[in-house]
Amino acid sequence: MHFKKTGFACLLLVLVSFITIPAYALDDGVENLRRTGKAFASVARQVSPSVVFIQVESKASATSITQFPTPFGDQWPFADDFFKRFFGDEFPGSPRSDRPQGERRSLGQGSGFVFLSKDGLLSDKVYILTNNHVVENAEKIRVQFQDGSEYSAKITGRDPQSDVAVIEIKAGGLPALTLADSSELEVGEWVVAIGNPFGLSHTLTVGVVSATGRTSVGINDYEDFIQTDAAINPGNSGGPLANLDGNVVGMNTAIFSRSGGYMGIGFAIPSNLLKAIANQLIEQGEVTRGYLGIVIQQLTPELAQSFNIESGQGILVAQVSEDSPAQKAGLHQGDVIVAFAGEPVKDIGGFRNRVSLTPPGMQEQLTILRDGKRKILNVTIGKLSQDKPIVQGPAQSAEEIGLTVQTLTRQLAEQFDAEPGEGVVVTQVRPGSISARAGIEPGAVILQVNRKAVKSADEFQRAVEESIRGKRVLLLIRQGGMQRYVSLGW
Repeated sequence: MHFKKTGFACLLLVLVSFITIPAYALDDGVENLRRTGKAFASVARQVSPSVVFIQVESKASATSITQFPTPFGDQWPFADDFFKRFFGDEFPGSPRSDRPQGERRSLGQGSGFVFLSKDGLLSDKVYILTNNHVVENAEKIRVQFQDGSEYSAKITGRDPQSDVAVIEIKAGGLPALTLADSSELEVGEWVVAIGNPFGLSHTLTVGVVSATGRTSVGINDYEDFIQTDAAINPGNSGGPLANLDGNVVGMNTAIFSRSGGYMGIGFAIPSNLLKAIANQLIEQGEVTRGYLGIVIQQLTPELAQSFNIESGQGILVAQVSEDSPAQKAGLHQGDVIVAFAGEPVKDIGGFRNRVSLTPPGMQEQLTILRDGKRKILNVTIGKLSQDKPIVQGPAQSAEEIGLTVQTLTRQLAEQFDAEPGEGVVVTQVRPGSISARAGIEPGAVILQVNRKAVKSADEFQRAVEESIRGKRVLLLIRQGGMQRYVSLGW
């Protein structure tokens, strides 16, 4: 009987334990959420005083209003609705029947944040970061802080290629936000977006970093976006994306949307890129970019196989410009760049950004693979300046890859800006063929087959026939003034 009572008591204790543990866990969970909420509130208190609401007045011609391009091309049926820029209700390209013809006044809006404060003997200056597309056509700019104070602003400098702009106001004692090292940002970190969506001043939204290093989105010429699911809406553009320390990791720039509103994907320019560009805009009024003089393309698994190297090793040099820094350094077409300035090269966008932000005149090292051997080249970075029907005739058809080509006669060479005997011109591409799927179009000039120059349609045909057994051929083509390698397998 004593055993039964003891056993019953133990069983009762175990049951009580199982019942009470969830209550403790629930209390801990609520407390954790409470602490998380306090952390967000702390970020808001720290960051909001330095965030501004930007109002822009500009002239716009009815005939000049165009749709913003989308990064996904025409294959998306809702492409015209993607990436609405953040000018409140006045989205460029939106059809409106009540717009008067000719010149008109327009009001736009966006966000920004204090990047730098300078105290001077005669006057104080405050520099504010925002997006170029917010202020690019501005005639009058006014900024409003959280405390209601307003200032007239003027443009310090703009960089349309990265969509970054700096504006300035005459004021003193305004706090500047600290820019964090965005290279240390990790996927999954909490971030806070603050701005003025739809004109609602100093709105805070919260999310996580969904991805980093987005370089082929198609919004700007130079991209290295942070992707986040923090809600970003029209009017947020130019506002800060902050971490839980209250430091800026990026500037909100664009959204992925079917309707112009929040769809769970937003993009921000990382703080490291912002800092490099903003400093140049403040000091020089413009951005000076580095230049190598090469055309590069991603090294796909098919191309890597054709070049007999491992996939994921760098990027491929498709073309080297005459008398360019790259040519002077000894870089060749077909080289694979695996490192720049001692850092690995993994994608085109990241490499392009790093070269562009290298000051002209600086010497850097390029590590390349050439014919399977590793070489190091010293290159002096240059300065980036600002800066056609098919004729019928004898042709050869390569049925395996779906191409018909023709020898470049003198007349054809003039037409396609080539030299006679320098490659063959594509006169026909069979719909649905592997060549068509690879993007080869009539008018493209094929310069090499399997890294060997071809001078006639007959040479091209023989070279392709030699590849039939391996069922793979590597072509070097010139199309639209650019050269690139194409690996075709069947």
